[in-house]
Amino acid sequence: MTDQRPNILVILNDDMGYSDLGCYGGEIDTPNLDALAAGGLRFTDFYNTPRCSPSRASLLTGLHPHQCGIGVLTGRFGDGDYDGNLNDRCVTMAEVLRAAGYGTYMCGKWHLTDTQAFHEPNGTWPVQRGFDRHFGTIVGGGSYFWPKTLVRDLVNVEEEARANPDFYYTDAISDETVAFIERHARERPHAPFFQYVAYTAPHWPLHAREEDAAKYRGRFDKGWDVLRQERLRRMIAMGLIDPAWRLSARDPAVPGWDYEPEATKAWQCRRMEVYAAQIDRMDRGIGRIVGALRRTGRLDNTLVVFVADNGGCSEDFGPTLDLTKPEWARAKVRDGRPVVGGNNPAIMPGPVDTFQSYGVPWANVSNTPFRLYKHWTHEGGISTPFIVHWPAGIAARGELRRQRGYLPDVMATVLDVTGAAYPAERAGRPVPPPEGASLRPAFADRALPERLMFWEHEGNAAVRDGKWKLVLNFAAVPTGKRFEGDERGDWELYDTEADRTELRNVASQHPDRVRALKAAWTQWAARCGVIPREDWLAARRARAGR
Repeated sequence: MTDQRPNILVILNDDMGYSDLGCYGGEIDTPNLDALAAGGLRFTDFYNTPRCSPSRASLLTGLHPHQCGIGVLTGRFGDGDYDGNLNDRCVTMAEVLRAAGYGTYMCGKWHLTDTQAFHEPNGTWPVQRGFDRHFGTIVGGGSYFWPKTLVRDLVNVEEEARANPDFYYTDAISDETVAFIERHARERPHAPFFQYVAYTAPHWPLHAREEDAAKYRGRFDKGWDVLRQERLRRMIAMGLIDPAWRLSARDPAVPGWDYEPEATKAWQCRRMEVYAAQIDRMDRGIGRIVGALRRTGRLDNTLVVFVADNGGCSEDFGPTLDLTKPEWARAKVRDGRPVVGGNNPAIMPGPVDTFQSYGVPWANVSNTPFRLYKHWTHEGGISTPFIVHWPAGIAARGELRRQRGYLPDVMATVLDVTGAAYPAERAGRPVPPPEGASLRPAFADRALPERLMFWEHEGNAAVRDGKWKLVLNFAAVPTGKRFEGDERGDWELYDTEADRTELRNVASQHPDRVRALKAAWTQWAARCGVIPREDWLAARRARAGR
């Protein structure tokens, strides 16, 4: 007899801003994600964390990242909550669902293993944490044409990419996902499945097939100032943004488009064209995945979730780049040519032998209308598109949901809709209970439980209580991949109903609320293993040699 529990398909993409998708106001063609939104729901107030590895840990475990050993990234920062490995004091969604009889599969970026174990399994690779099969990369980023740490289960298969001149990682993730879905339908036709798809698109480097980049030629020629205004108007028309919220100011590090030197405008536009091409190619792959669900008769009873791992990425490279670091591109491409790294306007991004990012100006566009970027806990760093599609379980079509949610809620929702049991321990060790709340009531537009939400990353912090959001920010100005700013840091208070773009700090008007929220955040930080901010600052200065 066929199991009637829903299949679960979670799609995560990498370093994409709140407003890049067509259905969230952007200029990029995303018809397949737009179709999922039209047949399901878009959440307007959903949150990730400010960085890739912490978001992945939180999404897959239903906990806060510090509870999972991923306090910063996968590089070892300290012991316990900062050792850079998905620890054995948490359970993954794959472990929970496999124990409940689901087939469990993953394609794409893992980035939950310490950098010292990228090439040797250490107990934290996907198939060692609940997945029956995995195709993808263990590392966090790198070439789309020849990715490092490409594996099938526990076997390195980088040679597959090196030997295939047509290899493109985004396509490979999509194609392997289709193959997993179709194989599951053949081999386990009566069992449900969990498929996790973790694209690297559109994380740097800016690598795209030329025909995809050419499609966007001229689309961004108006420049960042006009495009931000146009996005805002579309978002207001869609109902995503309250017209009373003012557009945040252009980043002070970015000149007005009219003042951008004519000699670099073509290069600047090309950066965004390639970035758009990366998302476009991902969307077409998602279309193929949805097609596989339809062909196998699984689409109606599959809960599809789409979310980004953090806000748009302002990480900018200088004119040269140290390409010897293991998480970055190879020093040479397959034909022996050297990679020309760095954001050099004399080199147009996109081809296999380049390694560039789209930088602060376009991240500012991606996060329209919000402030700041990946790394920060202002809205630009933690606001994400969130699309859910489940025809058999959601009656509404094409509606918005304004209920607040964040990554720990995905595990809680999956437990709710599947009936899977969350264990009290793993390998004889107790695990914390899930931190999230099921989003299922919001599917029917009912209220979610009132609760506080918390964030911390690299000393940046936030807590949200209803409409109130308290934010601590000490890294004010992005400079390359370093973040230099005012290390004193002040807690800022915003009324997100009146001012979600965080332009009017009202902390001085509500000192009692600031004290209460700060105390709640401090209590949460102690419970979840967040190191004191002063310790983080000291370590940051030591690493910078200051």
